[in-house]
Amino acid sequence: MHDPQTRFHLQDKAGSGACGKAPVVPHTGPSHQYGRRIPVSKSLDEGPFFHGTVADMSVGQLLVAGRPSNYRPEIVMNHIYFTALVDGAGLAAEIAAELAGGGAVPRVYQVEPTGVFENDPNVTDKKFPGNPTRSYRSSNPLRIVGEITEWTRLTPEQLQTWRKRLSALLSSDRGAIIN
Repeated sequence: MHDPQTRFHLQDKAGSGACGKAPVVPHTGPSHQYGRRIPVSKSLDEGPFFHGTVADMSVGQLLVAGRPSNYRPEIVMNHIYFTALVDGAGLAAEIAAELAGGGAVPRVYQVEPTGVFENDPNVTDKKFPGNPTRSYRSSNPLRIVGEITEWTRLTPEQLQTWRKRLSALLSSDRGAIIN
């Protein structure tokens, strides 16, 4: 059954036979089996899952923990973060590009967790109860299964608002990361 909210597209970068803008179907691979260190039957989310970044990656490559934070580069992250919302990953990619400067290109990848994952404690039960952003983290790698080429982009006004928010956040203790 086609979900009317599934409006993102997958760009297969595995070879010259790229599929362009073929619709992504809900993921039915192994990632639905992983949960928050609880039995498989209690999985947090079945996905599909997405990761926003400025890294230029290919299908099959692994995103791993142990890299500097996009938001606080002095912090080496113990987890790799991802979401089940393509626009959430798009926002993360655009913020990462903004912070990286130098014409960095925001990229969103569809990913598959290779191990257990948990709710992202940086956003879960904070402003709203539960995990409405469907944000997660894992100390295990994420396998790239495709690149998303369409998501809701920030307008110039929204980008300016984020610049102000990030400036305020990074200059205060409110930007602490639960690592």
